[in-house]
Amino acid sequence: MPPADARPTIPLDDDDYPAYTMGRAAEMLGTTPAFLRALGEQRLITPLRSEGGHRRFSRYQLRIAARARELVDNGTAIEAACRIIILEDQLEEAQRINDQLRAQDGDGEPQPKTST
Repeated sequence: MPPADARPTIPLDDDDYPAYTMGRAAEMLGTTPAFLRALGEQRLITPLRSEGGHRRFSRYQLRIAARARELVDNGTAIEAACRIIILEDQLEEAQRINDQLRAQDGDGEPQPKTST
């Protein structure tokens, strides 16, 4: 068996690896390729391209597309669904940053302001 560092890295656990073709992604989500293209046009997801120019999707992108499909299936316009998902993502990121800042402060309480 070759040493661990000589073996090729297989991105089995990489959520960002573009492993799924357009057809497979649409099949997995129970939607159409046109729906996935529309998400790209709305800039919700940007699939990578294979050497032949075909769209390839990652697991992360499929989770986002599944959330968009859920909203659209419940009557939300695709443009609004994409905006909702973007805002949800921004809120999650802001909350993560706030949690990090609180952890740096130690007790989570705002630090008193000092005058100079």
